[in-house]
Amino acid sequence: MELLDFAFMQRALVAAVLVGVTAPAIGIYLVQRRQPLMGDGIGHVAMTGVGLGFLLNTSPVWMATAVSVLGSVLMELIRWYGRTRGDIALAMLFYGGMAGGVMFVNLAPGGSNANLSSYLFGSLSTVSPSDVTAISILAAFVVVVTLGLRRQLFAVSQDEEFARVTGLPVRALNLLTAVTAAVTVTVAMRVVGLILVSALMVVPVAAAQQLTRSFTATLAIATALGVTVTISGTVTSYYQDVPPGATIVLLTIAAFLLLTALAAPLARRRARAAAARRPAGDPPECAIPATRGAADEVGV
Repeated sequence: MELLDFAFMQRALVAAVLVGVTAPAIGIYLVQRRQPLMGDGIGHVAMTGVGLGFLLNTSPVWMATAVSVLGSVLMELIRWYGRTRGDIALAMLFYGGMAGGVMFVNLAPGGSNANLSSYLFGSLSTVSPSDVTAISILAAFVVVVTLGLRRQLFAVSQDEEFARVTGLPVRALNLLTAVTAAVTVTVAMRVVGLILVSALMVVPVAAAQQLTRSFTATLAIATALGVTVTISGTVTSYYQDVPPGATIVLLTIAAFLLLTALAAPLARRRARAAAARRPAGDPPECAIPATRGAADEVGV
């Protein structure tokens, strides 16, 4: 393929694959926790890290990682102790993160909003070799956490009280989930952009849930879909000269709509088959929401 002749496209495709794997891997827990917009909030905070990276002439990726991790911890603390004023505190954190990023970029030597836009909406040509190294290291962390601790994270995401009774360190696992989400945001920002990264965490999971009720199968389908749309969006962006982040998100939404359309008749066929197998007089089985009730599959 012609695009593989260019080093910047090779780097962009590697980053796209890593983003496609990591975003749904942590997104499935955020969906279970009913925090689908957490990635969006962390993305706002990460903008301050990007701006500091420009201002201090250090790697924006690593600086954004540090700031977004700190922001995610603050978000969890606010969630625990904020009570009625928690939403206000979170709003100030998010908007302050955006404002700080814009301010620091403009204060940086030679800084401009153009520098920040590639982090906000993604850019193929600006993915450097050092970015690929940082993204690879961070992606490895996300995969180790989301797969290695999937039983514990699943239990806490499903029911914190039950997980606490079973002896799991609920607060530590909640913090780890938040930190992992923050790391995922910085993994994805060079390809999808900070503004759109939350969609890639949530929509593939929601699309996979249209087809399966199993946690393991949902994670597998969501990850496969994530990799497919990130690669497709990156290639489309190269050939059509369109923004990669927007292209990837639109493809993800299109996949969700397609799977939703396919899932309706599939669900009807399954219901008819189940009714045919059920002895006369037996009550109908209760439907289990997607990824819920799948604790046996992950051993929790």
